[in-house]
Amino acid sequence: MGRRLLLGTLGLGALGVLAAPPLQRGLESLFAGDPTGLTGLLPNGGGFRYYSVTSSVPHKGPADYRLTIDGLVDRPRSYTLADLKALPQTRLVHDVQCVTGWRVPGTPFEGVRLSQILDAAGVRPTARAIRFTCFDGAYTESLTLRQARRPDVLVAHRMQDKALGHDHGGPVRLYVAPMYFYKSAKWLSGITVTEDVRPGYWEDRGYDVDAWVGRSNGRDDAPTS
Repeated sequence: MGRRLLLGTLGLGALGVLAAPPLQRGLESLFAGDPTGLTGLLPNGGGFRYYSVTSSVPHKGPADYRLTIDGLVDRPRSYTLADLKALPQTRLVHDVQCVTGWRVPGTPFEGVRLSQILDAAGVRPTARAIRFTCFDGAYTESLTLRQARRPDVLVAHRMQDKALGHDHGGPVRLYVAPMYFYKSAKWLSGITVTEDVRPGYWEDRGYDVDAWVGRSNGRDDAPTS
């Protein structure tokens, strides 16, 4: 591949991450059927594309990973990876749908239901939402408290029946099965219980806060659950 074509391809991949949904949908239409083969050159592991909003992300493992829960709770605490693995585990299998158009069918995720962590922390009556932060230092996400308590929302440490790797947001990520994949924040490090929803990284850039698959962002994808 020539240098210009390579750089153009990489630029297209970056644009697919940075653009707002209308521009992304335009790119999907442009490459429908992929007659050029260019989309196959974008990073894609097992059907997934690697997205990050920072130039680099630190690696964390069992020795230095911590997940904190704080905010409007009676019992704030910090979890190690071993702590999370020792809690009751849930395994879910659903399609993963990205708002940029790609879909990975029948993907298993395993971890702790977010509702279990919230119950253990003792959520206060004034709480209405959750804010998630990540150890990449930039990404944030949010859910309403009602959404966060759904049984198909996990603090996940396994994907495709193996430990969650760094490129997929490991060692721990959020997994919100019925919503577009940008809600499933990678490299999860903080859960803060708040009074109101605070829009996340992509919501500040034009994405819908309530990101139900097929019912948001102007898309009509089939539901994932």
